Amino acid sequence: MHRLLLTVPFVLFSQGVFSQSVFSQRALSRQEDSLISAREEDSLFIGRLSDEVLVNSKAYENLRVLTRTIGGRLSGSPQMYRAEEWGRQALLDAGADRAYLQECAVPHWIRGGQDEASWRAAGSPEEITMDILSLGNSKGTGQEGISAPVVLISSFEELQEKRAAIKGKIVFYNYQFDPHFIETFRSYSDAVRYRVLGASKAARYGAVAVLVRSISQSVDNNPHAGALVYDDSFPRIPAAAIGLRDADRLALAIRQNPTVNVYLRTRAKMLPDTLAHNVIGEITGADFPGQIITVGAHLDSWDPGEGAQDDGAGCVHAIEVLRALRAVGYRPRHTIRIVLFANEENGLRGASRYAQEAFAKREQHIFALESDAGGFTPRGFSFSLSPQKLKAITPWLELLRPYGPGEFARGGGGADVGPLNELLGTTIAELVPDSQRYFDYHHARNDVFANVNKRELELGALSMAALIYLVDKYGAP
Repeated sequence: MHRLLLTVPFVLFSQGVFSQSVFSQRALSRQEDSLISAREEDSLFIGRLSDEVLVNSKAYENLRVLTRTIGGRLSGSPQMYRAEEWGRQALLDAGADRAYLQECAVPHWIRGGQDEASWRAAGSPEEITMDILSLGNSKGTGQEGISAPVVLISSFEELQEKRAAIKGKIVFYNYQFDPHFIETFRSYSDAVRYRVLGASKAARYGAVAVLVRSISQSVDNNPHAGALVYDDSFPRIPAAAIGLRDADRLALAIRQNPTVNVYLRTRAKMLPDTLAHNVIGEITGADFPGQIITVGAHLDSWDPGEGAQDDGAGCVHAIEVLRALRAVGYRPRHTIRIVLFANEENGLRGASRYAQEAFAKREQHIFALESDAGGFTPRGFSFSLSPQKLKAITPWLELLRPYGPGEFARGGGGADVGPLNELLGTTIAELVPDSQRYFDYHHARNDVFANVNKRELELGALSMAALIYLVDKYGAP
């Protein structure tokens, strides 16, 4: 920009003509110099964060302790209460000014024991066992189990067409995880309705139970759990997820011989609500202590695995944001609050409680970031922003891109920060890791510590810490 000043015609000065354009260019030059200086400062600071996280991160070790010594963390379970105390101590160890528990009532569903299922084609003496998991919030079959003919259903439209043949049967939803979507969360969003709504839709026509093809495109046979929602207009019937290989085998058997009987025995039970807690740690802001930036993930998980990708990774991401900022000596302008939410998986009670209390206290929440898509290589962030506001922060990508994130997208914010947006209008965002492997593990027994890569996990934490630094320095977009 200084070179531009040298090219301004000298005649403007020699003839005594006041050149407003020269001063404008000088002002613009100073502004650009300031921007360049700020960008260099930000780049250097994020580089320091990178060195801290990639060399000294505690995220992987924190995840090991959470998953290997505590394991799966269903709401209301003993493991969940152990995880709450672990989280409070981990936040203090990371450098929180204070860490505390926020009480909330949560659903208390239990699996009650081993789920069992098998099928037999008419005229065949062979009984084929299947790998299944009761869906969260489902009722059980009772001690004797249920034995009934099975009806193969590929869509809700087909269920409607076959409604006269549903009464007294077990409905088997064999809806495929759509491989056409590059972004696998779109495939999940497309298929999850059969898990969430399928039981009540089948019960409407007299079905006695449902099996749901696991929402995954993995090549193993692990069933994938997850919550259902009953419509109280219809009877509550048992529901279970079935492994993919067993789903293919059962579907083929039904096509070859329409008379196939399924035996299903589950022991699931919904108990009265119990108490759980959001685990909260924070650093008080130096300039705007009353303005809060939330960084969150959910601490609960399904019980078959260790809850490593969903959402242990997000929990240790959030804790590492606080630890890394402390470790490099950063003093945030705003209060940074880390929240490990209770009960995302089968009720979202923790998120609702957090937002409701913030609303009641008239707290000013300026930004909320969530990690709930696994500990894979970071690809970007999604934001609940208008196109204009999203464009305004696009230059931040140049600072983040060396560490993985390459895209800012609209439509962001996970389930746990969503209530802040709804009640307070808070801008929300979500880390977007690479999604190709996530649904291989999601809600399944192989969601374990051994399937998390240390380097990928740390890059996610680093990317979140860098974004929080930028929001804290420049304000919420």
